[in-house]
Amino acid sequence: MMNLSRTELREFLEIPYEKLEELNLQSKAYQEQWMPMDKVEAERRAYLADETRIKAVTVAFSDLEGRLHMLDYDKKYLLKADQLTFDGSSIRGFTRIAESDLRLGIDWRAFYWMPADVFGPGKVLVFGHVLDRDHKPYAADFRSRLMHYTETLHKEKGIVANVSAEIEGFLFANRDAERAYHETGHFELISTGGYYHSLPQDPLRQFIDAAAEVQRAMGFENEKDHPEVGPSQFEMNFKYAPALIAADRIQLYKLLCRQVAQSMGMTASFLPKPLTGVNGSGMHTNISLAGRDGNLFWDEKGTDFMSRQGWDFTHRILHNAEDLCLILNASVNAYRRLDPHYEAPNEIAASPTNRSSMIRIPLAGRAGQRIEVRSVGPDANPYMLIYALLRTGLEGPAPDPRAPQPKRVRKRLLPGNIYDAMGSYRRSIWARELLGADSHAKYCDLKEMGAHRCPREMGNRIKRSEIMYHHEVTNQMVWNQF
Repeated sequence: MMNLSRTELREFLEIPYEKLEELNLQSKAYQEQWMPMDKVEAERRAYLADETRIKAVTVAFSDLEGRLHMLDYDKKYLLKADQLTFDGSSIRGFTRIAESDLRLGIDWRAFYWMPADVFGPGKVLVFGHVLDRDHKPYAADFRSRLMHYTETLHKEKGIVANVSAEIEGFLFANRDAERAYHETGHFELISTGGYYHSLPQDPLRQFIDAAAEVQRAMGFENEKDHPEVGPSQFEMNFKYAPALIAADRIQLYKLLCRQVAQSMGMTASFLPKPLTGVNGSGMHTNISLAGRDGNLFWDEKGTDFMSRQGWDFTHRILHNAEDLCLILNASVNAYRRLDPHYEAPNEIAASPTNRSSMIRIPLAGRAGQRIEVRSVGPDANPYMLIYALLRTGLEGPAPDPRAPQPKRVRKRLLPGNIYDAMGSYRRSIWARELLGADSHAKYCDLKEMGAHRCPREMGNRIKRSEIMYHHEVTNQMVWNQF
């Protein structure tokens, strides 16, 4: 019998964490400088050809709902191939069966060396962009849209959009806890320590420590890591980055957390509200614009030290908040989190102090002045989310300053359920222009299909169906068994 555990006949690439961090930060610099793609491609191809210890290249891309997909290509095959194709009809929200084949392009600047002890030896990861049959960017691939939009901002206006995300999640006992939820009906907590408090070697702290080490090795430039308010809840913060890098990091963050948790016999979950009666998980999204003279959102004499451009950006997002809500809160379960009993950021307002406001203006200096969009679920498509916020803040319909102001200002709240959010989104001229008619319709159809698999009147308790048919949890087989 063949002994697959023997390793002496193989020599695959394994790089120490300190060297990994150095390599990945160099790769990040290529993206920040918008290094010409042909120059980077030539360098990467030469590296792959010379490094015999690499066996495969993982090409990662995201679907319309933001779920990460990965294809492993044999290195030798990839270097010789004149095109890469995949079956788009197998991915919800992409092509129909009759027009299934799509192409994959490679963003050679977004190249990552992965820790071998977590992702396996002999592999590197690169982000791809989806192309239609005519080699043009595929309309439902929002990574391509974000890349093109931010590159245009940089080249034509000298503006860099900086983004950071505070991504909360829960750690549950046992592997695949979400997929087993339809059988068990509950999640098993592994820690009840609470905010900032857990013993140094309890399972939650061990997980956070291990995941943070992987993030640092991948060039995330971590800032702080800690348990969150809810039992078994965690958050790991890392430095802001240009928008496309930040969106890629969100996808990698969730991927590596899931992988580290699984290797420890647990599950990292990014459901917005997995537990009844417990604070949900958010993804506070911080945005600022930088120009040749520094932070464009900073004004020492402005209200809350925010510049006129910063306030215009903020007011456009608030003005279109109902129309964007389905993009920011992408699932039935996400509207559980917008419950005002749990510090829900569901008020359509901006404030430096009120954490119920959709947008907070954090206390910061010139370099850190930004807006923090708090009403975002961790299951949102990060590329669509950041693209939508940037374009809305810069180009979206603005409130009319000449309109008469009501004597009594009524509090505006975000939609409290996915059906109300779909209604606002479907009627929105701006959302249709933002996403394009085809993607606008496809996205709403996907949200509607997910909603129809769940009870319309949700009640107070988490239901099996909202976990079972959540877009980050379900698979094609389970979906088709409905």
